[in-house]
Amino acid sequence: MRRSLTWRGFALRSLFALLLVALSYNPTGYSFSHWLLRVFPNITPLLALSFIVLTIGWAIYIRATFRSLGAVGTALAILLFVCIIWLFVDWGWLRLDNVSVTTWLVELILVLVLSIGISWSFIRRRLSGQVDVDDVDA
Repeated sequence: MRRSLTWRGFALRSLFALLLVALSYNPTGYSFSHWLLRVFPNITPLLALSFIVLTIGWAIYIRATFRSLGAVGTALAILLFVCIIWLFVDWGWLRLDNVSVTTWLVELILVLVLSIGISWSFIRRRLSGQVDVDDVDA
């Protein structure tokens, strides 16, 4: 079993984070949230199954992010990306007057934080040589 992070592995984790975030909600009108609002209160088995699958995905990513980054690290990661966007707005490279663009930026921040969070143990081990207790074979 491979115990190191590759660019391909990080990209795959990021792709799943992007799917999770975009399938849950996005400004195109094609997401679980829009689907739920269209059919509510007539919940179908497929809608319920989709909710459970999305909830499992969110639980995995959020748990991994908080276990590896902690609350402070997660907050710092979010603040880092928010400040980068603020900098781009300040420099005039980006405008936030379009709600759709702003929504996609928020989703991008979520994807980046979740991707880093689920990959952080690998990144920290590569940078520092420290191994998480969960990584040690018994």
